[in-house]
Amino acid sequence: MASSNHPTKPEGIDLDDDVWERLGEEERALTSSAAPLLAEHSDLETKMSDPEVISDQKKARKFGRRYAELGRVTAAYRRFIAAVADLQAGRDLAETDPEFESEIEALKEEADAATEVLREVLLPRDPDDGNDVIMEIKAGEGGQESALFAADLARMYLRYAERKGWKSEIMNETWSDLDGYKDVTIAIRTPGAVPPEEGVWAHLKYEGGVHRVQRVPVTESQGRIHTSAAGVLVLPELEDEGEIEIDDNDLRIDVYRSSGPGGQSVNTTDSAVRITHVPTGVVVSMQNEKSQIQNREAAMRVLKARLAQLRQDEADAAAAEARRSQVRTVDRSERIRTYNFPENRIADHRTGFKAYNLDTVLDGDLDAVIASAISLDEAHRLSQGI
Repeated sequence: MASSNHPTKPEGIDLDDDVWERLGEEERALTSSAAPLLAEHSDLETKMSDPEVISDQKKARKFGRRYAELGRVTAAYRRFIAAVADLQAGRDLAETDPEFESEIEALKEEADAATEVLREVLLPRDPDDGNDVIMEIKAGEGGQESALFAADLARMYLRYAERKGWKSEIMNETWSDLDGYKDVTIAIRTPGAVPPEEGVWAHLKYEGGVHRVQRVPVTESQGRIHTSAAGVLVLPELEDEGEIEIDDNDLRIDVYRSSGPGGQSVNTTDSAVRITHVPTGVVVSMQNEKSQIQNREAAMRVLKARLAQLRQDEADAAAAEARRSQVRTVDRSERIRTYNFPENRIADHRTGFKAYNLDTVLDGDLDAVIASAISLDEAHRLSQGI
């Protein structure tokens, strides 16, 4: 029977009573935290075989994503319990047979490692981690050079998406005179349900901010190095667009002719759409599609994502500061990274990451850069216990 110092074993936990009794305080706390998630994982397994769920793509994707996330918890918990039980058994054997004493250290190392993994997967994740994203890249200071750099960034993210096996779509683009981008909007999504840690938002949410470039512009005749910048805004795309309700009376919709490089008209119909959400002043323009209806649908996708992010920013501002990431901040004017062409160097100012492979990074090899942001964020959350 459990004593007052040993809380009752959670229901649904497949664990021998004697093992539970000998768990330490932290081990019991981790087991108790895992219990409802293990039950949810089992329940989802049943629901996902329901024909009603199978026939509903949105519901199946939502359940599949959550199931994959909880699968990590289940796997970590099973490893944790097996390691702890092995350590307990090893200590029991060592009491009667000294030869087993040499095995204890290795068993303890495995138990400690399994405990750490379970602790990490039990930390609450960003609820948007598994979501797809809408990325907006805009030229900033530096004129034509900034627009060319914005185009470089767009290509970098498109190639990164390709390397990851994600699907990408250029929703809207406004060209500059030298084939750079004044602004470009890109949608990036996974081809199916994935665990949250493999989601697009989980990787690209750290990219928002000011990206600075140092290089000799194509327009520079004296060979001098110039510094310019481009801004990147990353928004999680809503899994259920019904989460954001927009009153048609709050919208001002303007139509105009699409334009190409240099502002030249590229069609003879008013197919481009500009939507202004009057209460917030948020403006979204789309012109890539030939149909006004398609441009309006694309603009509404972006508008809903922006309004959702605006709502989230307001909630974050009111929340405890400890729950803000050290890596991803609300301040999108923050200079996050420098791309130095003469030295072939890339440097992230938040994480301290620095490497001399800028050419391969711009070709989409962003894994190490993004991993540095993920690692810093996870270390921060672990230290805060969030």
